[in-house]
Amino acid sequence: MSCSAHFSQSYAEARAKFLAAAAAAGLNITSHMHPLPGRHGEPLAMDVLFDGPKDAQRMLIISSGCHGVEGFGGSGVQLALLSDAAWRSAARQAGVAVLYIHAINPYGFSWWRRTTHENVDLNRNFHDFSKPLPANPGYDKLADLLIPSQWPPSLLNKLSLLSFVVRHGAKATQAAVSGGQYRHPRGLFYGGCGATWSHKTLREVLREHGRQRQKIGWIDVHTGLGPSGIGERILACRNEALQRATDWWGPNVTSAQDGSSTSAVLEGQMWSAIYDECQQAEYTGIALEYGTQPMRQVFEALRADQWLELHPEASDGKRHRIKRQIRDAFYTDTDVWKRQVVEQAKEAALQAIQGLASR
Repeated sequence: MSCSAHFSQSYAEARAKFLAAAAAAGLNITSHMHPLPGRHGEPLAMDVLFDGPKDAQRMLIISSGCHGVEGFGGSGVQLALLSDAAWRSAARQAGVAVLYIHAINPYGFSWWRRTTHENVDLNRNFHDFSKPLPANPGYDKLADLLIPSQWPPSLLNKLSLLSFVVRHGAKATQAAVSGGQYRHPRGLFYGGCGATWSHKTLREVLREHGRQRQKIGWIDVHTGLGPSGIGERILACRNEALQRATDWWGPNVTSAQDGSSTSAVLEGQMWSAIYDECQQAEYTGIALEYGTQPMRQVFEALRADQWLELHPEASDGKRHRIKRQIRDAFYTDTDVWKRQVVEQAKEAALQAIQGLASR
């Protein structure tokens, strides 16, 4: 089967393929049903598949769709692994169970949104909401410019944003925009004021499957940052696990904390839930981040999609163009890109089971 056969054109197709692959492998799926319907009226779910002995002490999580529309790439990776008999055999021989979490944010996947139905960036939502939330004064300064009253934005809007970048620098601007903010619920990269449905459901899954393990690895698949088709391995665990991550995945593991990653430092990241729900486990994880388009194009697609969300009166033609723009920003629908994604993911997955099996 070609790599492209594992990828889909819609959430509904991706989910159907995932369910079919599980059935073909003789594996059972637990479906956590979302309260809202999908773009075409289809049911939405976070589908969870456990492959391996129930008492396995070592487990690798492979997840997709934290950021909704990014699920096209992650789902393709999961389908490619599930249908690979050699990969499944290697995991069993290493004594590693594999937990597939398909479409952590099924609403965003179906509706081609990066956010949840609450307009929350799930990877900024993992906080103790009984405590004060982080401030982001940089975003506060940019909020009105980022989502203008009209789309396309005016020349004045473009020049004002450019002026901010010139004055503060590209890195500081990226941190202000994408690091996470908690004061503008109709804005970009909003971290929420409470735990979302996806947040709560993921914690349930981690408690059910992770509390009996001694060692846990996690590869969370993302798209939209970096050179096209290149999978950056970004540290997604505490800094003290960096050496272990580089032992597993090689010296090119990057970290937002030391500035080596294309990602800004983020607040409220999803992987932090492991430390709450599976305290007994030694945990090592990465976000496998595949590039698609240049960062400026991705940024403009995000702005356009958020504008569209706030303007339901937009014409059908404009709506279609913006939705296609946002999907293309996070999913490169070519055979070459899909092959690159699958090949690098298989390498990372094999390295992870070898790392989990060591010592």
